[in-house]
This record gives sequence, structure tokens and C-alpha cells, in this order.
Amino acid sequence: MSTYQSDLLRLLEERGYIHQITDPEGLDALAGKQVVPGYIGFDATAPSLHIGSLVQIMMLRRLQQTGHKPIVLMGGATTRIGDPSGRDESRQMLGEESIAANIASIRKVFERVLTFGDGPTDAVMVDNYDWLGGIGYIEMLRKVGNHFTINRMLTFDSVKLRLEREQPMTFLEFNYMILQGYDFRHLAKEMGARLQMGGSDQWGNIVNGMELGRRMDGTELFGLTTPLLTTADGSKMGKTAAGAVWLNEEQLPSYDFWQYWRNVDDRDVGRFLRLFTDVPLDEIARLEALEGAAINDAKTVLANEVTKLVRGEDAAALAAKTAAETFAGGGAGEDLPTLSLGDEGMRIGAALTALGFTASNGEAKRKLAEGAVRLDDETVTDPGFLITLAEGAEAKLSLGKKKHAVLRP
Repeated sequence: MSTYQSDLLRLLEERGYIHQITDPEGLDALAGKQVVPGYIGFDATAPSLHIGSLVQIMMLRRLQQTGHKPIVLMGGATTRIGDPSGRDESRQMLGEESIAANIASIRKVFERVLTFGDGPTDAVMVDNYDWLGGIGYIEMLRKVGNHFTINRMLTFDSVKLRLEREQPMTFLEFNYMILQGYDFRHLAKEMGARLQMGGSDQWGNIVNGMELGRRMDGTELFGLTTPLLTTADGSKMGKTAAGAVWLNEEQLPSYDFWQYWRNVDDRDVGRFLRLFTDVPLDEIARLEALEGAAINDAKTVLANEVTKLVRGEDAAALAAKTAAETFAGGGAGEDLPTLSLGDEGMRIGAALTALGFTASNGEAKRKLAEGAVRLDDETVTDPGFLITLAEGAEAKLSLGKKKHAVLRP
């Protein structure tokens, strides 16, 4: 039985999004009587966000699903500085054109997940460079600086951890929390935002912004954070041995994206279905109760639903079809990664490494010796085996049960 009355907090609680709320009763009451504009900030350090940001994107979707207004805040200004939260070192500086291109690229995923427009609950995307870019240094110091004490700023984890490890933190980065606090105050004043959401590492920054809004304008603001998202084996969500799992197609093919979800740990299936899909809760309860090989059906539902949401229906259908052909039919699906061998062919170990299936030729040798490598479903153990193909022919190279590629001349 939920402890909340509002649809918003009830949904967030049922699906496992809530870690901390600044004033649960106050936010619950507000969400029950009016449209609550709420926002989450995203920095534009790359052309795509990765799945570590997907829980935040889904929070904005839940906000909209329960009749409230999502504000996507892109950090055009704060990206120029760098959020020290959870970081061991300073971030590389990006130029204006790179940041603008990154924001345009990132927007594509939000347009799939949220409904944008001019209505009271339609999503909007804003860029904090529009207001922070024009503020003079003296004006910022006079207007905002006197509301922050160095004593308190030094207690925030983002600062404390860097200092404890004796890693340098620039004055530029130290200012990040002041600018983020000012964002909340600005969005509250100009767009009626009453709620800021974020990951658990953003708690201090969110509370800062709330206090700034209260001190400068007397506005009652709210904060809500999600739990730190880790997989069942304790690793950070969105990080794999092969690198980040990007949300945009240009950074990661849809088949690989689909495969990530299809291969999650059995213990994570139910939680991920609640967080990352719109599958009804009673159906999720049925799927996560499946045992043995049947749990793979639940993983396929997870992979299909998340890929459909983030990449679109066509991408999800093609990835599922490719997987079915690859695993069930023994064929080579049309969406698999491909490698051209060249006129002289390629040694099988070099092909494994070129595809990223193995990190080095040494690892490729070990995998071959273990009998984990198959060419057209025939096991190959000789690292010197030369693959050559006639014009127009193709072959399937597999490492274990999960990695497959198409080889061409």
C-alpha cells in the first residue's frame, strides 16, 4: 500500500525511483492539486547520453505520465565548467560549437521519450547558457555569492572526496554548485519549476538550489533523488567491458543496445522492467517470477521495450529479428556488426580483435584454445587460421553465445 496520495509519488514509489525527498508530504500535496513543473539537468559533454542517464530521463516521462510538466535542462553553460560530482579529475573543456552539436544530438532521444509542445504538461528543453551566459562576474558574486558559505560547500561529497584524495579541484569547478543552484532559482522564477530531480549524488546541489530560491524569492521548492543504480553484481549501470552503452544510434548500433538488455543478470530483470519500461506492474510480477530458461522471455521483453522506447519500433523489431536468426536459426542476422577481410583475408585472432570481441591478440588466442570461437558454427582453435572469402560470400564469426559478426571479403 502506497504512503502517497498523488499519482506522481505513488508511481515513482511503486516503480522504485525514490531515494530521498526533501519534504514528502509537501510535494505529495502539491502534486495532488496542481501541475508541477519539474526538471533534471544534463550536461552536453558528448553527442549522446548513456544508459546511466536513462533512469533520469524516465523520471521526466513519469512526471509527464501523471499530468505534470517536464523541463529538460541542458547545461550549455555548466558543461563549460564541469560537474565535480563523482569525478576524480577535471573534465576536458569543450568549445561552443561542440556543445551546441551535442545538445542537438542528445535532443533526439528526449523527443522519443517525451511529448514536446506548448501545452501545460508538454515537455520543454532549455539551455542554461541563455541566462548564465549573460551574467557578469561581479553581478553573480553580489547577487548569489553571499548566500553560499565556503564552510558548507566544503562538506559536499563532490568537493570532500576530491580533497581527501588530494586531487586538484579548480576554482572553476568549485563554482559549479553555485551555478546549479542559480539554475533552480531561475527556472522557479521564470517557468514556475517547483521540483528538481536527479541522482543521489546531486542531493547537495539540489538542496543548495532550494535554499537559494527560498532566500532570494521566498519560494517553496522541492527535491527528489533516485537511488544509485548498480547492477546485481555491484557494477555501475551503463558501464561494460566494451565501454559505455550509449543511447544514440550513431554511438552504438541498435543490435548492441538491444543485446545489452537481453543479457542483463537474471536478478535485475524485474527492477529494470519497472524503471525502464511502461510494462504494467502485474505483468512485471509475472515475468520476474519466471525460472530457469524461461527468464529469457522476460529479458527479451525488457530488450524489446527499452529499445522501442529509446530507438523506435523499427530498430527494436530489427534487433529482435537479428537475434532470433542468429541464435535460433544459426544464420547471420542483417543487423549484426560486419568486418571486411580485405583481398588477402585475415587471421581469425586478428578478426576477433578487430571486431572488439577480444581486447588483444593474446586474449583471442586464449579464447580459441578454450574452444569458444566458431566460424559458421564450426569450432576453430588454431590462432593462425586464415579466413578468406570468395567475392560476394559471407561468413558468421561467433565468440561464445552472445557475440556474433558477419565477415565479408
